[in-house]
Amino acid sequence: MTTAWIVGASGLVGSSLLTQLLDDPRFTAVVSLGRRPLPVTHPRLTQRTVDFASLDVSGLAPPDVAFCTLGTTIAKAGSAEAFRAVDHHAVMAFAKAAFDAGARRFEVVTAHGADAGSMVLYNRVKAEVEADLRTVGFTSLAIARPSLLLGDRAESRPGERVAVVASRLLGGLLRPFEARPIEAAVVARALVAIAHDPPSGAVVYPSGRLQTLGGG
Repeated sequence: MTTAWIVGASGLVGSSLLTQLLDDPRFTAVVSLGRRPLPVTHPRLTQRTVDFASLDVSGLAPPDVAFCTLGTTIAKAGSAEAFRAVDHHAVMAFAKAAFDAGARRFEVVTAHGADAGSMVLYNRVKAEVEADLRTVGFTSLAIARPSLLLGDRAESRPGERVAVVASRLLGGLLRPFEARPIEAAVVARALVAIAHDPPSGAVVYPSGRLQTLGGG
């Protein structure tokens, strides 16, 4: 019997992950936390509308494992500060709340380019949140670093569409490298697989490993 908490279930990876968690009978309860309710109902699903600045998880079933697929872009967030509020502060608020509620296993989706020394803010913030998550105290921390995600997004990201086209044109050249695109559903399947065979300590899963685990 496993209870899972998830944030980011309205996003590309998160929506696929939520579906897979609900389809997997080994997860006896799934709790989705978000700023808005999802148009999803299921007998094993509990939804809680939350403010990540003052996260209230009282009364929820204690989690065995927590999944974080939160993420935005600077363009969508509107500023670097607003971007950091989602991709770092909200992630950490959820992680600490899940840990305090009993979770000792945590899985987070960051990015292929996560690098504390990067000149790109997006990559720096991803690396910062990875480092801070290592200090929370989880006995099992899975850090998924997918490359360019493929799938149908609710919002438009023109830059990503250009990158997808370019990667397909260069497909043969990119295949040997971690940079090749990956389907969001494959990442979600990999996260579920990791949950059923969790690592000890903090482990980074690069995109190629996610492809293998998710059957991509």
